[in-house]
Amino acid sequence: MEKIIDEKKQGESLVTEQKKQNTRKLYIESYGCQMNFSDSEIVASILANEGFNTTQTLEEADLVLVNTCSIREKAELTVRKRLEKFNAVKRINPNMKVGVLGCMAERLKNKFLEEEKIVDMVVGPDAYKDLPNLVREIDEGRNAVNVILSKEETYGDVAPVRLNSNGVSAFVSITRGCDNMCTFCVVPFTRGRERSRNPQSILEEVNDLWEKGFKEITLLGQNVDSYLWYGGGLKKDFDKASEMQKATSVNFAGLLAMVAIAHPKMRIRFSTSNPQDMTLDVIETMSKHNNICKYIHLPIQSGSNRILKEMNRLHTREEYFELIDNIRKIIPDCAISQDMITGFPTETEQDHRDTLSLMEYVKYDFGFMFAYSERPGTLAARKMKDDVPQEVKKRRLTEIINLQQQHGLYRTRQHLGKIEEVLIEGNSKKSNRHWMGRNTQNTVVVFPKENYKVGDFVNVKITDCTAATLIGEAVGYSENN
Repeated sequence: MEKIIDEKKQGESLVTEQKKQNTRKLYIESYGCQMNFSDSEIVASILANEGFNTTQTLEEADLVLVNTCSIREKAELTVRKRLEKFNAVKRINPNMKVGVLGCMAERLKNKFLEEEKIVDMVVGPDAYKDLPNLVREIDEGRNAVNVILSKEETYGDVAPVRLNSNGVSAFVSITRGCDNMCTFCVVPFTRGRERSRNPQSILEEVNDLWEKGFKEITLLGQNVDSYLWYGGGLKKDFDKASEMQKATSVNFAGLLAMVAIAHPKMRIRFSTSNPQDMTLDVIETMSKHNNICKYIHLPIQSGSNRILKEMNRLHTREEYFELIDNIRKIIPDCAISQDMITGFPTETEQDHRDTLSLMEYVKYDFGFMFAYSERPGTLAARKMKDDVPQEVKKRRLTEIINLQQQHGLYRTRQHLGKIEEVLIEGNSKKSNRHWMGRNTQNTVVVFPKENYKVGDFVNVKITDCTAATLIGEAVGYSENN
């Protein structure tokens, strides 16, 4: 044990020394899903070995990277607006280089260099290990592009640099890519096929986070329930694996149990789940381990069977209800959140009412709701006319949001009078005199600071609430401290 601790200290000392020796400044912004933020930490780690330290000051950066999202048009427009800002800075500092990473880079490829003259480098989500070569290319005055998708890359051997970390919670990537070809989604085209990371490397990363004082991790993937390790390779090729590989394979329920048992005092979350892939053994594993948070993000996208079929969601509303019922039965206090798209091509008023009735059945704790926007390259864009008028989309979205706010308040009121464990993450957004943390259901809890500190597990009595926030008073440390 002493040898392990010594080696860890030596490793940390080398990292500190490397930071001192690094002379170049990297500024990185991330947009979109949690996976993008996790990827940015991998990028920062790779570039740290190339002489870059991260900075939060744009104007002093030698290299500016923006990690992009293509899931919705608004996300891409946001990135283009930021590039305008970078261009203004580059006029003052002409030696500054600008690169675009992530899904938008993968979707547009070389076209990005033509559309955005400020961009020097375009890098897809599977090509980050090539960044040292690409940086040398742009240093020598040439544009650089690598957007080749991989069938193997998981970055399992890269120790992420925790960017803007609160020192309490962290993302741990477990899968990359997605095999579910939803007709509205660009992810399979920008991130490739599903492949899972070696569970041992996942455990090593979690162990390292625990040693550094982190109290909560989120196991991350486009579709975590599809996690399947059988020695490497794509999930779709599992049938070709040997009998030994199949016998020793690890699925998502198995991975969850491994991590929970390894660190019983560390909170474990995961995101995102797909209803067609979530199995009972995952729910049962959650119920067996108190440190696995009682919260599931379970996107549905529509409450209409007809629209679900058009979306190529491989489940029905009835099957979704059955899954919800099983979750409520096995984990009665489990919180559930949703993703919802309104105004998908051909959506009728009846389809919309089906969505509202599904929401009434589930009564989600919270959700993420959007009007459909056509994404180039998807099957929906190629085969379906975006025929729902914008004003109809806007009205339907408002109705969905209003209903979700009602359900959010219904759920938060169920916490009133209860004493709940909260992990302190930082200051409340509205008051420096209050802490902000989350309970096991992922609901934000705000309470007076007193003598507690960031990273403490505190028992809080809930005295008031809004539709999204619980308000309370600390009554002492929880047994997890």
